[in-house]
Amino acid sequence: MSMNEPTDWSSRITVDPTVLVGKPVIRGTRIAVEWVVELLARGWTESQVLDNYPGLALEDIRACLAYAASALQHERVFPIAKG
Repeated sequence: MSMNEPTDWSSRITVDPTVLVGKPVIRGTRIAVEWVVELLARGWTESQVLDNYPGLALEDIRACLAYAASALQHERVFPIAKG
C-alpha cells in the first residue's frame, strides 16, 4: 500500500446494534474503534496495543485510524452565535 492509498477499513470494522450498543468495533471482537484510537492518542505505540491485545493485527489498528479519518471527513461544526 502506498502512502497515498487509504486503508480499506470496511473489511475489518463492523457496526452491530447488539455489540457495544452499535459502536464500531474490530470485526470478531468487542474492541471499539474509539478505544484503539484513544490508546494511540494517550501515547501507546502500535506495538504496545498489539502486545496488550494479542487478537489484533497491525491492519486492525490502521483500519481504526482510517475509520476515524473517514468519520471526521464528514463532520461539520457550526459555531453558535452569541447574542
